[in-house]
Amino acid sequence: MNSLAERIAGQIRAAGPLSVADYMAICLFDPEDGYYTNREPFGAAGDFVTAPEVSQMFGELVAVWLSEAWRAAGCPPEATVAEVGPGRGTLMKDMARTLRRIAPDLCAGAGFALVEASPRLAAVQRATLAGAGPDFTWHDTLDSLPDAPLFIVGNEIFDALPLRQFVKRDGRWLERAIGLGDNGGFIFGIGTATLAADALPPGAASKPDGTVFEIAPVREAMMAMIGARIARRGGAGIFFDYGHLAPGFGDTFQAVRRHRGADVFGDPGQADLTSHVDFAALARVAQAHGLQAEMSTQAEFLLGMGLLERAGRLGQAADETAREKIASEVERLAGPDQMGDLFKVLAVLPTGVDAPPFPGAS
Repeated sequence: MNSLAERIAGQIRAAGPLSVADYMAICLFDPEDGYYTNREPFGAAGDFVTAPEVSQMFGELVAVWLSEAWRAAGCPPEATVAEVGPGRGTLMKDMARTLRRIAPDLCAGAGFALVEASPRLAAVQRATLAGAGPDFTWHDTLDSLPDAPLFIVGNEIFDALPLRQFVKRDGRWLERAIGLGDNGGFIFGIGTATLAADALPPGAASKPDGTVFEIAPVREAMMAMIGARIARRGGAGIFFDYGHLAPGFGDTFQAVRRHRGADVFGDPGQADLTSHVDFAALARVAQAHGLQAEMSTQAEFLLGMGLLERAGRLGQAADETAREKIASEVERLAGPDQMGDLFKVLAVLPTGVDAPPFPGAS
């Protein structure tokens, strides 16, 4: 066991099994040995590659969507353009560059903000954005963002927030817990907390024992905070992650290290822990705040926003090697066997405010 695993094991011995959510939170965010505290997860040399790292086209098209949402909202002055969970700052850099070109009227009055809890990552973002154009501000939490219309983006942020798992046993749904086996290693077990029937999707009664159902109150709390801000001050939000558009059953808790699947118990703090995002649950939270919620696959969104057209323009002045690279990037972002179908998109907007490529937008 590494030092973090030893501390987790000690906590279990002292206080009993941990929920999956508590184990995930410790592994990712422990201030001394947590994954996001110490590791550089992004890019080819890290553990995974995100869409903004694949191609500048991703950030450019997200910026086009933000500008359309801003105009559909009536061009509110002094808006805030924000990204939550900005990674290395690549997406914000591409968005800011594009917005300065296509929406100078937005940039003239807008503030650009990054919501980042990790001091280490904030330092990386400052280096990435040095000389990128607008004045950027950093915030530890969503609460400290300016009280202004909010146009916010999140890419692969919800999957990093802890989830809870429940397992069906003898007709009841009991919380999955993490304890210690006979050899002292971590094992899955069953806790005492139960899930009410009205929190389950249709078909729960017919599922066999051992079926897993996942909920993520922390993710829903973040969406509630964003939804309340947009409902009160106006704006829009768009979020990208891997997950599903309808509630379902199954165990999606997983670890990723060096671009491959890993054991969730193998090396705490040294691998990314994540799970699929329930977009329908997040949409319901936004709707509860009076907002409309639009969902699609990442492929549908990017193609609807003009991915192929943008790739064609970039390729016009490029040589054959560069054109092949651009084509590979398009396939990675939107191909059905790549990010295109696995990744989903959720857009939240005030009722009556519509932005392409979602239904209702001009």
